[in-house]
Amino acid sequence: MLLVIDVGNTNITLGVFEELNLKANFRLHTNTARTSDEYGLVLCDLLKAKNIRLEDITSVTIASVVPKIMHSLVSGIIKYLNITPLIIGIGTKTGIKVVTANPKEIGADRVVDAVAAYEIYGGPVLVIDFGTAITYDLITADGSFIAGVTSPGLRISADALWNQTAKLPEIEIAKPDSILAKDTVTSMQAGLIYGCIGQTEYIVKRMLHESKIENCRVVATGGLGKIIAESTNVIQVYDPHLTLKGLKIISEKNKGIK
Repeated sequence: MLLVIDVGNTNITLGVFEELNLKANFRLHTNTARTSDEYGLVLCDLLKAKNIRLEDITSVTIASVVPKIMHSLVSGIIKYLNITPLIIGIGTKTGIKVVTANPKEIGADRVVDAVAAYEIYGGPVLVIDFGTAITYDLITADGSFIAGVTSPGLRISADALWNQTAKLPEIEIAKPDSILAKDTVTSMQAGLIYGCIGQTEYIVKRMLHESKIENCRVVATGGLGKIIAESTNVIQVYDPHLTLKGLKIISEKNKGIK
């Protein structure tokens, strides 16, 4: 079995693949203070909770945008699973050509999403990840990553709204029935959700217009992406496990490469 790990700024998402089947998936809060033993024990407990034997995990692949935790996480995997993981980075075979001004600046998570969207749904494809930041990445028909847009995620915007104002409360991030809000909570929810829908529609249309790319599929992922994907016709596919699938694809491409 393959264990894949996506280390994000807010959460760590894990998946276990048995052949093509995503057998289990988990989500942890990203904690830079954990030791290698803590990460190792947490991984063991999660796997055992899904009746997955540690000895059945034969390989591990990681994409990370949080360098601070990597030493402890990798050490924990080596110590408790006896596996040296593949870490997505410069030199990893992906099948995607990053042709931006500085390819090294493109986060591993964005490359993984691009690989998954391109391999599964074909190109050209615009992939949107509604994570801590919202990223919009454009991949051409020949698999070239040509442009990316980054904006604050819904949680960042929400945190700023209630932390930088004296009277606005902390609220649930949810879509209200109408944009015509009648109270403070639904007013904030409307601003966050409908504002994000409007941003998404504008950025997608502008990227496709300026790139002159036609017949481009738009694929979304990320925890809060479902709310937005269900509320606009510019997104054709919402795939909650896109990043995990991308990690599996890259793992397969790099089998036997050291």
